[in-house]
Amino acid sequence: MQDHILIIDDDRELAAMLDEFLTTEGFTVATADGDAAGLAALAQRAPDLIILDVMLPGRSGLDLLRELRVRHPRLPVMMLTARGEPIDRIVGLELGADDYLPKPFDPRELTARVRAVLRRSAAHAPTDALAMNPGPATVGTTDAETDIELGPLLLDRRRRRALLRGAALELTGAEWRVLLALAQDAQGPVERSVLTQQALGRRLTLYDRAIDTHISNLRRKIARSGGGIEIRSVRGSGYELIESTIL
Repeated sequence: MQDHILIIDDDRELAAMLDEFLTTEGFTVATADGDAAGLAALAQRAPDLIILDVMLPGRSGLDLLRELRVRHPRLPVMMLTARGEPIDRIVGLELGADDYLPKPFDPRELTARVRAVLRRSAAHAPTDALAMNPGPATVGTTDAETDIELGPLLLDRRRRRALLRGAALELTGAEWRVLLALAQDAQGPVERSVLTQQALGRRLTLYDRAIDTHISNLRRKIARSGGGIEIRSVRGSGYELIESTIL
């Protein structure tokens, strides 16, 4: 089955070009020129990924992203940012975008990033087939069928859920993949380049702070849920997931 892409961008010429290009690459595509049209298209057919422009008429793409993350927390979203403004990228990632691409861009790069996000999303898609779940596994297991536990944290890989002392953490797709990558290698720090490849499906580039922003989001959500685990920065090595003491 072809992956379905929804493009929400008021630049109709660009949207038409992307529609044509992505269609030739094997995707089905729908386009919308604003937030209302985008939500209507979303209600009509659920996409596998949304390409969302930051600069929309009326309500901005960032405002729409906030709503999407409440209503569809696991739906992959790629942001298009005008002129690559750092503030747009940072805010978009903080609000839960899975990736971003500054304009102007090469359609081939966008297609490669779309495929990377979709691969990651499909690889960690939740399922209700729990009957054969063999139960918790030790930290570091590579068996995709089993859960991972670290102190009060449980990663249910079949359902793609993170539970902290039994309460679900509301994570975006990218945040889930970052946390999973850290938990799978909880015996030591994980380099930023490794996290970027495993969680975002691409190489770490100069000035790329996407992983750092996702880590910041995870820390806030963990703290709001009472802590018990900690993502520690390790200078020169990346990040490390450890059990912490609740004071």
